[in-house]
This record gives sequence, C-alpha cells and structure tokens, in this order.
Amino acid sequence: MTGIKVLLMMGCPEVPIQTSIALYLSHKLNKSGFDVTVAGNDAVIKLLKVSDIDGYYVKKMVNLDKTLEDIIEKRLDFDMCFAFMHNDSGMTFATTMSAISQAKMYSIVFGKNAEALAEAIEFDCEKIVAKDVHNPTRLKNKLDKVMEELVK
Repeated sequence: MTGIKVLLMMGCPEVPIQTSIALYLSHKLNKSGFDVTVAGNDAVIKLLKVSDIDGYYVKKMVNLDKTLEDIIEKRLDFDMCFAFMHNDSGMTFATTMSAISQAKMYSIVFGKNAEALAEAIEFDCEKIVAKDVHNPTRLKNKLDKVMEELVK
C-alpha cells in the first residue's frame, strides 16, 4: 500500500463520532502503509490536534478549502477519498471531490439522518452508513470490513 495517497475529508464536527472514527481510520490506514492526509475546517483540525497531541494517529492535517483548491488547480490529487458526512454540507463537499478528483470515493455517512442522506448520494462511491451519533462501534466495524478489502 506504500505510496497510495488517501484523503480523509471531514465535515463540521458537530456529531461526536466523527473525530473518533477519523482518528481510528487514519491510524488503521497509516499502519497498513497508506499515505494519509486529513482535511477539515479549523474546528476539525483543532479537535484532532487536541485529541492526538503527539500526532500518533494523524500524521498530516490540512485545510479542506485549500486542499480542494489545490486539486482543482491540478497541484494535488489522491488515489482514495473517505468523505465524512452527516448533513447536506458534507454531501456537497463529497460531490465536489468526486467531480474534481480521480480518487476512488468512499462516503462515510452517519448521524440521525444517515439513511436518507446516503440515498441522496448521486455520485459513484462505496457507501459506509450507520445511523449513529455517539457510539462509533457499528461504523468502526463497517470500516474494518472495508479495510480488509483494501489490504488484500
């Protein structure tokens, strides 16, 4: 998996499970040899930095808007993108990423309206859906299955 560039694209951090799942997924991908970058707004980046003060789980953190600009301008791209979404805004970012990037898309859809949001996705992606807000276990288990496929 060395050299495969993965973007974890995080939305607004108002749903509690997002930060823990992002830390978990980043760690699993890094351990498997992927080159992982986590992109988000200032609040997301601050939450990750406080939660992972020594950078053990997340090695690279960047501003989401700047990253999208770099992809649009062809200065950067990724092989895979895990788009976190729990609302329409997250869906908009993921839709944009699917249009501007060659990355294989994975939509991580969570929160109270996860099923309806997942049904509204109109771009090509693998959907990882859990109607959870606080307990990350079901989403973690679904991501473990995706990880098993990626490292084969």
